[in-house]
Amino acid sequence: MAGSDTAVDFVTGAPGPGSLDVAWRHGVRTRWQRSEPPLQVHRYDEHTLVLRQSKAVNYEAPFVFLLFGNDRALLLDTGATGDPLLCPLRATVDGLIDDWLAAHPRADHAADYALVVAHTHAHGDHVAGDVQFADRPATTVVPKEAAAVRDFFGFGGSWPTGRVTFDLGGRVLDVLGSPGHHDSAVTFHDRWSGILFTGDTVLPGRLYAADFPAFLATLDRLVEFAEAHRVTHVLGCHVEMHRRPGRDFPLGATFQPGERAPGMTPAQLVAVRDAARSVAGKPGVHRFDDFVIYHEPGKRETRRLLTRARVRKAMAAPLRS
Repeated sequence: MAGSDTAVDFVTGAPGPGSLDVAWRHGVRTRWQRSEPPLQVHRYDEHTLVLRQSKAVNYEAPFVFLLFGNDRALLLDTGATGDPLLCPLRATVDGLIDDWLAAHPRADHAADYALVVAHTHAHGDHVAGDVQFADRPATTVVPKEAAAVRDFFGFGGSWPTGRVTFDLGGRVLDVLGSPGHHDSAVTFHDRWSGILFTGDTVLPGRLYAADFPAFLATLDRLVEFAEAHRVTHVLGCHVEMHRRPGRDFPLGATFQPGERAPGMTPAQLVAVRDAARSVAGKPGVHRFDDFVIYHEPGKRETRRLLTRARVRKAMAAPLRS
């Protein structure tokens, strides 16, 4: 760990204060409106940054998270494009790391400050930016394959029911296996901020359960964990719900006025688990106030979803510059 004269105390007073009170950019309606910057950066606190990729870059508009510890930083997910001209994620992250190191000088050389690039799961809109970090010094990009993820974090034979820790240098995260949406999915609980980073498993939007028994078992474990630990926010990687209860924006939407805030509460996590239990024997699409569960959707449900996306794309195309 960095010398005691500069080390940040990530234990005393944890979870520390932070804020998700931010007006997230949600796309532009027409080509005549000023386009959004490719990334929006919000400081939850001085050691925890939440970034959102613009819908002008990719309709998924995924969130990306940067957490600083005394020895290394963690970049959680890399978004939906690898093109640095469309989305300069590495340049942005490099600048943010430089700023943090300037405010918190290392007792050793700043060049030794490491970066770990990991993922909530392996879907393309969460790993596409990995290529921007492939040649970055002092950087480890965790492979996206499920077996490699388990090996890197040290789950061994305890996957998926076990829990392991990952230390950034005084800042410890709990890592939980979370298959169901994807077999490589993991959830991170940051003890410093209290945030539970749930990827695409729990978010205000469409919850795609490819393996429903595994999905429900994951939700049971997450609820059990949240009941036993301090969880300030449940934070997934997308927003797809309108503030109007039960209404989601179409797949492919590049403009989402009236969208909900991304942060959810532990009570909403319980609501997701309870809703999943209620539809356990009912494959298909199930709509609730804060989320929509896609229980192992078949060809019919998938076709409807893709049709909505194609219609949305066709309607939006003439408006793009």
